[in-house]
Amino acid sequence: MAFIRGNTYQQLITKFEPEYGIMWYSMDPKPRPCFTIELLHSVRKVQRLIDQMNMRERDANGECPIRYGVLASKSAGVYSYGGDMKLFQDLILEKNGDALRDYAVACVDCVFSNYTLSLATPVTIIGLVQGDALGGGFEAALSCNVIIAEEAARFGFPEVLFNLFPGMGAYSLLSRRLDARRAEQIILSGNTYSAAQLYEWGIVDVLAKNGEGEKALYEYVDRHSRKRNAYQAFHKVRQTYNPISYEELMEVALIWVQTALHLRPKDLRLMERLVKAQEKISNGSLVAGLGGGDYA
Repeated sequence: MAFIRGNTYQQLITKFEPEYGIMWYSMDPKPRPCFTIELLHSVRKVQRLIDQMNMRERDANGECPIRYGVLASKSAGVYSYGGDMKLFQDLILEKNGDALRDYAVACVDCVFSNYTLSLATPVTIIGLVQGDALGGGFEAALSCNVIIAEEAARFGFPEVLFNLFPGMGAYSLLSRRLDARRAEQIILSGNTYSAAQLYEWGIVDVLAKNGEGEKALYEYVDRHSRKRNAYQAFHKVRQTYNPISYEELMEVALIWVQTALHLRPKDLRLMERLVKAQEKISNGSLVAGLGGGDYA
């Protein structure tokens, strides 16, 4: 396992901590903290690596070297702003549905793998959210078995503000953590929600003080490790009781592609405003600046 330590993928930093069984894969996209196609491909490579190493190095007792996968972010104050909207703009103007579909498939591959990794081998996927998780960033966190969020983190789906919807798993994932009606309300509101609010609703599993997200993660791993057999089994029970299929995610993603291709010029102008806002990470609320509300 030593060769894993410090490996760097495109726009993704990995680190393996054998003493905890933690594989970190921290997003570091450029030029904006969003899901570029390069980042998506790198996340998928790490997911395959976790699966392959665990299958290959599982010991006689069924113990795997990688017991926890942590999807985190290297961007200060931002988990992820979601989809690569500059790319979306270009492809929509070109009417390039094939390229939009390729992007959607890459997203669905990552979301589905994150959600189902624990079914193949005994690994728990944790989303460590230490900043804003909007759009696809929120979807990425929801695809994890466990969400640990710092108090200052904000979550939301701004897509409705420019006449689109989050199509890479938001409804499927959120409706299974809440219910269909509340999932719909959150998605269609365009609002941002505090980590505390989502913790109350049971979407966030662990609420950490600001700056103490990593501490909370190690404390969670310590608690979880003592009863890992039971927790791991429960993850499987939850996914077995209310499963999400790859086909379901792809059908929704293809609806997203067709909807994106029908955006109007004024919708694309709003998308452009969000792209510019993403480039000014330190400037307050992105969603509020576009006309959406905050729900804290």
